[in-house]
Amino acid sequence: MEHYIDIFINGYKGYADYLWREITNPNWHSYFYWLMGVSAFFFIVELVKPWRQNQATFRKDFWLDFFYMFFNFFLFSLIIYNAASDVVVNFFNDALASIGITNLVAFEVMSWPVWAHLLLGFVVRDFVQWWTHRLLHRVPALWEFHKVHHSVEQMGFAAHLRYHWMENVVYRSIEYIPLALIGIGLRDFFIIHIFTLAVGHFNHSNFRLNLGPLKYIFNNPQMHIWHHAYDLPKQKRYGVNFGLTLSVWDYLFKTNYIPHEGRDIKLGFPGVEKFPKDFVRQNTYGFGKRK
Repeated sequence: MEHYIDIFINGYKGYADYLWREITNPNWHSYFYWLMGVSAFFFIVELVKPWRQNQATFRKDFWLDFFYMFFNFFLFSLIIYNAASDVVVNFFNDALASIGITNLVAFEVMSWPVWAHLLLGFVVRDFVQWWTHRLLHRVPALWEFHKVHHSVEQMGFAAHLRYHWMENVVYRSIEYIPLALIGIGLRDFFIIHIFTLAVGHFNHSNFRLNLGPLKYIFNNPQMHIWHHAYDLPKQKRYGVNFGLTLSVWDYLFKTNYIPHEGRDIKLGFPGVEKFPKDFVRQNTYGFGKRK
């Protein structure tokens, strides 16, 4: 037990040191400055060529969503997640070692060409996330947490990272084994993560771009707006357009739904009018029985 307590304490110190270096030493490997840069790019795009021209630049809940971006990327890990996940991962690996499994890697992809293991890691992660996203809509207890993301009533790039902290736990827990099996390295994960960050900002942005045939591969604002629609057809009551970065899964599994452009549709879900509006109540929402 003392071993895991040490891991927990060192996890705090390690992540605090990492976050300090991220902020004080800008470089090409800094998540913090990539987040700032990608966000600034889409802020300018929305300012110069907004899809919904009557929507304010600083739309409803813009600053709340802006805070969520940094909370879910950095502060949540600093507060608890990084230290707790270090303990869980070490306990999991120790448990596997006790039955003779010392290495989860099933495919030595790092010996492949760089483009090949980047592509494999990206596709595997996105496919796992697509199914996890469906799970968030299908399981009532998880949907209560996911409501935070769907409480967005005016869409913009910063809405991408408005989500309940429990989603971090759910996504990362489910991703762990598939990514461990293919042995994706930290450099690859960084590149994949920045790419998916940019596409996620794009999907939520107040911007319209015609992707042509690429719309059947990559998610886009015209498609993702319908995922946030207040009113959905009865036969698709658990949601539509679940793609995070790739749209291809929705077309393959018949969850795609774009009846028209959808620029001005009402966003949210039935009952969103009474949903908590502040950060603290949104992030304590979903625990216990709710009416």
